[in-house]
Amino acid sequence: MTRHRAAATLMPLMSLALAGLLVVAVLDLPPQSGLAEPVAGAMDRAGVDHPVTAVLLNFRAYDTFLELAVLLLAVLAVWSLGRRDPIPARPVQGPVLHGTLRHLIPVAVVTGGYLVWVGSSDSGGAFQGGAVLGAAGVMLMLSRPRELPMLPAPLQRLGLALGVCVFLAVGTAGLLAGHGFMGYPPDWAYPLILGIELVAALSIALTLVLLFLGGRHGH
Repeated sequence: MTRHRAAATLMPLMSLALAGLLVVAVLDLPPQSGLAEPVAGAMDRAGVDHPVTAVLLNFRAYDTFLELAVLLLAVLAVWSLGRRDPIPARPVQGPVLHGTLRHLIPVAVVTGGYLVWVGSSDSGGAFQGGAVLGAAGVMLMLSRPRELPMLPAPLQRLGLALGVCVFLAVGTAGLLAGHGFMGYPPDWAYPLILGIELVAALSIALTLVLLFLGGRHGH
């Protein structure tokens, strides 16, 4: 009961804090009609070729960081409701479903990885790649609910928080190095952005799967 009471108290406070940060960010927007011109003028130090990725992962990286934090808070909110019920075992007769997934899951994994990688130069990124990987995880859960081993609870928590923690660590390192919070050295911008995207995609995929399952791990 104490843990439930603490969660019920912390969640509204964290939601209010997040709302306050969003309001401050909106009020701090420069009085301009658009960002196309300033973004184009800063692309030489963005580390990536796609302007949307440059904005989301470099020039206004804290927006993407807050999006990852919202997903983490969503899982914590679901977990605060109690333990999840196991998915009912409903084996599907015939080879169609399992044969389809045997070919579809590898394609989904490759597609998710490609979307993360191509985000630096074209449409894509961590959220798109993570969504594809999460969908693959959900299909596996539905097709083999009793055969797939679940990650231990500590690994689940680590995977969920990894994207936020890595993003925050890189952003803090940029601040200490004199490039501002969530800023990167121009020579290191691309590998840092790609690393953040890869880790974030894995955390997003795990988040979507756990949100689908609902409730916290029973052990």
